[in-house]
Amino acid sequence: MDTLCDNIEKPSAVCRAAGAHLPDEVLRALQVGKVTKEAGEAMHALHGLKGLTTCGDDHTWSEVQNNLVGAVIAALLAMHYIDPTGARATFDEILHRRTRRGREAAAAA
Repeated sequence: MDTLCDNIEKPSAVCRAAGAHLPDEVLRALQVGKVTKEAGEAMHALHGLKGLTTCGDDHTWSEVQNNLVGAVIAALLAMHYIDPTGARATFDEILHRRTRRGREAAAAA
């Protein structure tokens, strides 16, 4: 995760430049919405993979993964938009808390 988190600043700068005409609060909200869009595309691809779409699209696991990675990148960008200097520390703290909780639950079972 280090490389991913370390490299998020470059695409963040590009996206911020593209949205420079927007207020920061709008830009943040739009980026959070992008996370949902990418996750929705992953779900659509999964439905297509299982033959559950009405549009007849055929999809692959590779497309599902591609959209999941898009959601991860969008989420990291959103975190960077919200707090450019503290996003990494926030990510690390939340990751630690969530994985610790998972380890504790597994140990108790």
